[in-house]
Amino acid sequence: MPTESGPTPRGATTLPPAGGAGTHQLGEVGPPRAGVFARMAGWSYRRRWIALLIWVVVLAGLTLAAQTVGPDYHNDHSLPGTESQAASDALRAHGSTQTAGSVQIVLHHPDGIGNAEVRQRVEPMLAQVRGTTSVAELTSPYEDPRAVSADGTIGYAGVTLTGPSEEVPAEDVRAVIDTARSVAGDGLRVELAGDPVRVAEESEGGAAEGAGLLAALVILVILFGSLLAAALPIGIAIFAVGSTLGLVVLASHVATVADYTAPLMALVGLGVGIDYALLVFSRFRSELLHGADRGTATRTALDSAGRTVFFAACTVVIALLGLVVLGLGSLQGVAVAVALTVLVTMLASLTLLPALLAIVGDHVERGIRRRAERAKRAEGTLWRRWSATVQRRPWLALLLPTALLLLLATPALDMRLGFADAGSDAPGSTSRQAYDLISTGFGPGRNGPLVVVVEGGHPAATEVGAALAGADGVASVTPPFPAPDGQVHTLLLFPTSAPQDAATMELVDRLRTEVLPPVERSTGVPVLVGGSTAAAVDFADAVADRLPLFVVVVVGLSALLLVVVFRSLLIPVKAALLNLLSVAAALGVTSWVFQDGNLGVQPGPVEAFVPVLIFAIVFGLSMDYEVFLVSRMHEHWARHHDAAGAIREGLATTGRVVTAAAAIMIVVFSAFLFDPGRMLQQFGLGLAVAIFVDGFVIRCLLLPAAMQLFGARAWWLPSRLGRWLPRVALERPAPAVPGDRLGPAVPGDRLGPAVPDYHRPGA
Repeated sequence: MPTESGPTPRGATTLPPAGGAGTHQLGEVGPPRAGVFARMAGWSYRRRWIALLIWVVVLAGLTLAAQTVGPDYHNDHSLPGTESQAASDALRAHGSTQTAGSVQIVLHHPDGIGNAEVRQRVEPMLAQVRGTTSVAELTSPYEDPRAVSADGTIGYAGVTLTGPSEEVPAEDVRAVIDTARSVAGDGLRVELAGDPVRVAEESEGGAAEGAGLLAALVILVILFGSLLAAALPIGIAIFAVGSTLGLVVLASHVATVADYTAPLMALVGLGVGIDYALLVFSRFRSELLHGADRGTATRTALDSAGRTVFFAACTVVIALLGLVVLGLGSLQGVAVAVALTVLVTMLASLTLLPALLAIVGDHVERGIRRRAERAKRAEGTLWRRWSATVQRRPWLALLLPTALLLLLATPALDMRLGFADAGSDAPGSTSRQAYDLISTGFGPGRNGPLVVVVEGGHPAATEVGAALAGADGVASVTPPFPAPDGQVHTLLLFPTSAPQDAATMELVDRLRTEVLPPVERSTGVPVLVGGSTAAAVDFADAVADRLPLFVVVVVGLSALLLVVVFRSLLIPVKAALLNLLSVAAALGVTSWVFQDGNLGVQPGPVEAFVPVLIFAIVFGLSMDYEVFLVSRMHEHWARHHDAAGAIREGLATTGRVVTAAAAIMIVVFSAFLFDPGRMLQQFGLGLAVAIFVDGFVIRCLLLPAAMQLFGARAWWLPSRLGRWLPRVALERPAPAVPGDRLGPAVPGDRLGPAVPDYHRPGA
């Protein structure tokens, strides 16, 4: 270190003047006062059985309560302010059944469904379906000639349910499926279509979570060389996720909770829980290897890594709660549930882990020391070499990976948001089979009609129907039929294209902006275009319109938190840009696979929920890794003011943990690919790609390269801004090395880097 009069050692950075910008004052000399996290860890360590009992009671109580009342999940696809929602509200206000869910029972027989033998089998089945719970009415193809194809081989019965699709129990829909398919055979095919059928076909999850846990356990065993040590992070994740899941199940009875919330929060909670526990446990292990006893090592780990976990969790929660600004009701519940999962996981890492370390710490410590004795090289040696390689060629390490990531992100420029129809379902599913039969017999547009609502009498509705029938992209239009009160009329419009096609989205816009306005002026009555297909268009447009504000809010708040934590301007800007790069690459790969139909995937739009969910979770988790890594760099910088050395020691002490945490996240999120739901598959692929990019490309290449190019400027903060900002430290106030103007070293301190001190003679 430089002194007031001595020369600056090679590789060190000259300190700014005392009290100037970027200076970190340490206060009085002596052992620092234990922080709140150390005191929390100390209580949990001393009262280990009480802490464990509290968590066991919480987990058991919430699980028992959740199992007793059961979940009441239902999706809220309402979108106030949109035309499709206005159409739905108008139909509901006038008592129309068009707002209820519907199922189509599709029949196919090569001799024709009107064959006497076929009809004798089908009609009793239809009568039985009429009497099934949650079925309001059924229209037989033998009663409606429009429901039979021109060649007579394909027909469908329309089943109207007693309520909207999201409110009808899945078991009632499965009863309809089982009843209808019971007559299939001997040349008669019976398949079922409709959103309720697609939802009922999807599993409730469980296998994905199990696969993710098993893969995570394998990685942890390889990392720590001990099954017991590996089980600690897994246990923390299970306690946290299990407790939060119970809370969410109970909350589903008083709030709107989507049915995909549980698997989403479970896998995110498992990944985050293992990561947070891994970070704390890694610091505990480091302290043990530096000679601390278990109690001291636990308190020190929580006083340093615990703070990092706390602020990392805050960044994830900020990103998730940013979804609230989108104003999409279905996503707000998901965001709150996943944010709650992260908070409970953080709390478990700070309170339950110290108790478990006190209970099984003796066995864990022996395993740690045995493995350390067998190690052939000092820990972090390979990471120091890697860091030195990157620091020698920072421009190459920065520009080449950035170019490759931008190339990966290119497909996202043409990303089309929407909701995939049954044409993208698995080929063997009944919904896909029914979709193909309807497309063959009636055209693809019959799978997703537009519902046109005319708020007027029959003459006006007839004029609207004539205008619609002559529009490009329209296959046919039904005659208008009135609502029970006769004040509104409904027409079903069948496009020439499939519901998820871009041509159908363009048709919706053309009807609203070109075809219908002249008719509205001539008739003097409002006309609304609604239905599930139009609602999907409105939802995608709403997400696209509000996404910029969402990005600004999340990025701005996260960057502000980093400014406060690291007292730097360049680090938050760099973190935001690199995190956006990982999100862009993930969305590019997701678009290439799912929208373009590569790797054997059925092509279709990217689900409108996916980009915002991926952005919120990936941006938060990327900030996690940023905080993990940069906090150790900051710890070294605060002691030595050596920018290059801070990069080396930051990677040496956290590179192994960050890459292991990323590997665990990747395998956990990849488990989504085994889910039958297309949305969760897209979500899993996007998250896995983003975490791979962030953990192995950005943190190992781009971040150290950028920090090397920044040099000491990375830690610069204008003095005027510094006086206004609160002082928040991620690590304990660090003692300075001998001769450092920041003060003498504290004897016996064990928070120093687990490497030679490059400012010490002979190091």
